[in-house]
Amino acid sequence: MSLTRTAATFAPPVMEARRWLEGVVFPEDRPLINVSQAAPVDPPPLAMRQAMAEFAVTEDRAHLYGPVLGNPELRTELAAQIGRHYGANVATDHVAITSGCNQAFAAVITAITDQGDEVILPTPWYFNHKMWLDMAGVNAIDLQTGDDLLPDAEAARALITDKTRAIVLVTPNNPGGVEYPGDLVRAFYDLAREAGIRLILDETYRDFDSRSGPPHDLFGQPGWEDTLVHLYSFSKAYRLTGHRVGAIASGASLLREVEKFLDTVAICPSQIGQFSALWGMQNLSQWVAQERDEILDRRAAIQEHLPRLTDKGWRLLGLGAYFAYFEHPFDIPSDTLARRLVPEAGILLLPGTMFMPDGDPAGKRQVRIAFANLDRSGIAQLFERLQALSF
Repeated sequence: MSLTRTAATFAPPVMEARRWLEGVVFPEDRPLINVSQAAPVDPPPLAMRQAMAEFAVTEDRAHLYGPVLGNPELRTELAAQIGRHYGANVATDHVAITSGCNQAFAAVITAITDQGDEVILPTPWYFNHKMWLDMAGVNAIDLQTGDDLLPDAEAARALITDKTRAIVLVTPNNPGGVEYPGDLVRAFYDLAREAGIRLILDETYRDFDSRSGPPHDLFGQPGWEDTLVHLYSFSKAYRLTGHRVGAIASGASLLREVEKFLDTVAICPSQIGQFSALWGMQNLSQWVAQERDEILDRRAAIQEHLPRLTDKGWRLLGLGAYFAYFEHPFDIPSDTLARRLVPEAGILLLPGTMFMPDGDPAGKRQVRIAFANLDRSGIAQLFERLQALSF
């Protein structure tokens, strides 16, 4: 019997890691430090929650179906925001709203591939991208990165075949944290355009990029919508993880294909989620800027404490957005290390093996720390525990 679609891939890594907590008791003076998941643990700001509550109570449309590709007012506002952010003009019909950014990726892959096609993924990859490709019957072609975790466009060129349909980039990167330079992103765009394939650019963490100004110039290229597929999430910027609101920006013809997928999966995005995303864009720009400043300060705290680990043989490979990606110094594989860290150090993190192909030796030396929910004190405690390790 052949494998079912879901049996073709691995278990969800964050859920798998949570199972390691079963039966473990953490003393009051050393509670669990959970750096396994890149999601805000705090709710949206009170003003947004009050607006959401009023919308739910007073507007009947809050509880009804809406357009499959999202509400026009949200699509228009996001198109305008993309235009301001990247210094370009983006039309409303170039934008679709989805039930989270993972659904956006799944919809795009379904719209551009057939079983047996290929999509190039730099490693370490975002595991949900790899999982969906597995379940869609699409072959993920691994593009190895160097010690700086940056992919090389010429190395990608050598991997393109007549079955290649897209290259996927995530910047700022999950899991690596690195911010891809604009000229690197442009090189991949030019390669994709030349090869007649799509460049899927997941910018879920764009609101926490440390750089000022547009991170790339792709939206300013003539006919960008024929090559670029931009993915975005409202979950991180506005703490709307539970409301599942994401987005796609690309050509209208591709979005018509995406519409078929979305109509059969969720019919439409949540009305309350869409209302919240629109309200956030219209009212919370200063608040989002403060959230960015806080994340950048926590990133700075990682840098300040870094010598405590480098003196013990740790090596920082990437740092940015919500993530610090390390090479550990121990003579045990990272998946074994991660499991032992739960009872022995009170730390839950994800091993590099969850972001790498089976058998890739690099994954066994790497771990991802999602630090966004730790304040400076929490980061200090994390580094103190990691510094004390001896295996």
